[in-house]
Amino acid sequence: MSVVLTEKVLDGRALLITLNRPEARNAVNGQVAREMAAVLDDLDADPTLVVGIIRGEGKGFSAGMDLKAFLEGDVPAVDDRGFGGFAQRGPRTPLIAAIEGFAVAGGLEMALACDLIVAASDAKLGLPEVKRSLIAAGGGLLRLAQRIPYHVAAEIGLTGDPLSVERLYQVGLVNRVAEPGHALDEALALAAQLVDNAPLALEGTKYVLENAGDWGMEQGWEKQEPVMLRVSSSEDAREGATAFAERRPPVWRGR
Repeated sequence: MSVVLTEKVLDGRALLITLNRPEARNAVNGQVAREMAAVLDDLDADPTLVVGIIRGEGKGFSAGMDLKAFLEGDVPAVDDRGFGGFAQRGPRTPLIAAIEGFAVAGGLEMALACDLIVAASDAKLGLPEVKRSLIAAGGGLLRLAQRIPYHVAAEIGLTGDPLSVERLYQVGLVNRVAEPGHALDEALALAAQLVDNAPLALEGTKYVLENAGDWGMEQGWEKQEPVMLRVSSSEDAREGATAFAERRPPVWRGR
């Protein structure tokens, strides 16, 4: 039985990805990681899809690693993709996390591996690993330290307690705050702002954004050059200019 479900939405231009282990609070085991990695490979391979939305079935997004499975030797990671099948190396296609209920431990790490985060106002987001004599090594500490003020990241990592969605919104970790039960609706509305954009440009923009912090400004100019040239010399770039001049919607072909 599949534990990661998919459905094309927004006229087939976005992929809704559902973690489907509600009886286990969508905890991540090896099967989840493998299926998620395969789904995200398919997302990148489908030129009609320009964004993915990840949600959890049931009461929450994900409680993180399936500890029972882990104790039995089940590894919730896939090669260089890392925890959950994408926490270390995600897809080229932008991802949006739609969080209801909770995203804790590895669940938050998967959300942090997404490019945009929508969370219900009453959701619990946190990294409780220190309470189990573990560290959040699935990218949680690394990404928090890069994206929000140090003392806020330290509070999350060192106390192990969740912070309110409102506070995480204020420090820029959450993009949209939704009414409870409407995180997916808000995520779909956000995805609708992406789907009309050129897929090659979205992919190139995501690549530069993901790496700019490591490159720094001086190296960044050099590193983004081939990305810019590949996108600006594409058929879609010519189509974008032509459509603008002709005052019509562009027709993207992903090449």
